[in-house]
Amino acid sequence: MFPIVIRIYSILVFCLLLCIGCQWQLRPQDASAEHASVSIQRYDRIESLYLTTGDYSAMQQMNVNFPMQTRMLIEDVLKLGKVNDADINTKFLYFFQDSTLQAMLSAVQQQYGEMDDVSDALNSAFTHLQEQLPDIEIPLVYTQIGSFDQSIIVGYNTLGISLDKYLGADYPFYVDHYSDEQRRMMVREMIVPDCLSFYLLSLYPLPARQSSQYERDVHMGRIQWVVNHLLGRSVFDNDIVAAVDRLMNGADAPSLDRLLRGAGDAVAD
Repeated sequence: MFPIVIRIYSILVFCLLLCIGCQWQLRPQDASAEHASVSIQRYDRIESLYLTTGDYSAMQQMNVNFPMQTRMLIEDVLKLGKVNDADINTKFLYFFQDSTLQAMLSAVQQQYGEMDDVSDALNSAFTHLQEQLPDIEIPLVYTQIGSFDQSIIVGYNTLGISLDKYLGADYPFYVDHYSDEQRRMMVREMIVPDCLSFYLLSLYPLPARQSSQYERDVHMGRIQWVVNHLLGRSVFDNDIVAAVDRLMNGADAPSLDRLLRGAGDAVAD
């Protein structure tokens, strides 16, 4: 065996465990489309309005227009209580009055005033993925603001992008609380690769817990190779990804579906 040099996102696995029971279903408007279009819903803007001004109408919009996103944010990400608790809106507002979080809210709105580049890249990647996996189900993508917790939230046919985890390697809070290796991943350019990684991992989960760490690393390497393939650039570069690349460029290369289901186990030798 060759030594493993692979960046496994522990947060990736944690978030997926957080959202056990994900249900991926085609939305009605996607059913007849040859290629579904990914449109990023800016939930973060309504959230930020409430958390910076206390505008109750903004909280109403969150509950009415984004009920599932609001429940997941409050209950699963921030763990503030149940979304229908009598005092939950006040808890939610007060939680973000911390000066560090208020500065982060401002930084998010400054850096992500527009996200056309992210939307375009997601559309291109999902189009390529649908060409090779025609039966895949396209998620609804939205942006939110957490408290430096999870990067991407997967659940109920959605991908939630936590913009507070992509403020740049030199963002002051990151410098004080994260390693150099972690901070290199907390940049705008990693949003699309992380979305694809989470999405694929939800469709092709890690092997059972009784499997070896090496087997789990190989599975992640396969997913990382597919992400590189979809984006046309080497986001992930390690020994396992290189082995998968040799396999997929060989005469007996499996389909993407077979690869992600475990075909080509020779990459682990």
